[in-house]
Amino acid sequence: MTRKTIFVAVTNDVSTDYRVHKVCNYLLSRGYIVTVYGRVLPNTIPVQRPYQIIRKKHWFQENFLFYAEFNIRLFFTLLFTKTEVILANDLDTLPACFFASRLKKVSLVYDSHELFSEGPELQGRKLVQSFWRNLEDYFLPKIDKSYTVSQSIVNFYNTKYKNKMGLVRNIPLQKDFLKTEDVQFPTAQKTILYQGVLNPGRGLKKMIKALHFLDDFDLVIIGYGKVEQELKEFVLQQNMQHRVHFLGRIAREKLFNYTKKATLGMVLEEPLGLSFKYALPNKLFDYIHAELPIIAGKLPEVVRIIKKHKVGVIVEDYSPKTIAKAVKDLVANKPLLLQIKENQQKAKTELCWEKEQLQLANFF
Repeated sequence: MTRKTIFVAVTNDVSTDYRVHKVCNYLLSRGYIVTVYGRVLPNTIPVQRPYQIIRKKHWFQENFLFYAEFNIRLFFTLLFTKTEVILANDLDTLPACFFASRLKKVSLVYDSHELFSEGPELQGRKLVQSFWRNLEDYFLPKIDKSYTVSQSIVNFYNTKYKNKMGLVRNIPLQKDFLKTEDVQFPTAQKTILYQGVLNPGRGLKKMIKALHFLDDFDLVIIGYGKVEQELKEFVLQQNMQHRVHFLGRIAREKLFNYTKKATLGMVLEEPLGLSFKYALPNKLFDYIHAELPIIAGKLPEVVRIIKKHKVGVIVEDYSPKTIAKAVKDLVANKPLLLQIKENQQKAKTELCWEKEQLQLANFF
């Protein structure tokens, strides 16, 4: 039997996109020949994967010029690449993937990692946000096979477009192939961990300010993004340079070694736009699998998981004093910490990619 070929498009550099990696491994298990197309970033790290990776350097790295250049390059690459299925990840890859699929008369599947047109970076930028909303209005009603990461986003798109979008949450593998290393944090203090993209609205400035009320905790930040330098300058302004530790970008295969070393995990995304309000951050599940008690904000999808599985506490508001009090109360409650650990041991057997990936059979 001839194996089907699938072309997977992302605008990142592939190396830290755990969701795309898990989907690609699922496709390999279904007999597909997989090619992933991404880009080279200034801090791109080498990766070895069981599928082909194409990463291209771009003249432009951000804003409209980047998206235009990326989609033009992607479109012509697709035209001259033999493939029977195209998987577009997020709205910024969709124009090239959509038109190439129509010209080549091949199947298109759309994976929406977030509610793209309602992201925090677009709030207050009416012209830019209108551009992305118009793209969604044009493309999404025309796509037969699509899925996203949270039920709230499913409901939003289905209400707006009647497009019957599916749900595939971004959950870790229970039995993952990881590189085990003995790592240490650059502090002897107890640690609050943030891991993920350093973009606006992640609650990091609030957490940094909360350290003023937490004498025995440091903050460890793993990741990179648009506000990294701004955060480092803010740390200096707050005189917290000895208590906030930026570990930079860490390969996904090694990340769990660091996650499990922390004392608490923070999921304090702020509801800056519907994308964040409806988000279900993958770090939430990473913390559950590492058995880290979680300090979380009042996002509906996050609250649903925390309350259902009883794996952390919800802050009443995002003020630094409130966050600090929630941390103190949690670490002082030894019976609660023990119960959370037991709950997480149960939850990670249910919240695992081995079960979640079965939903992909509806689209491939």
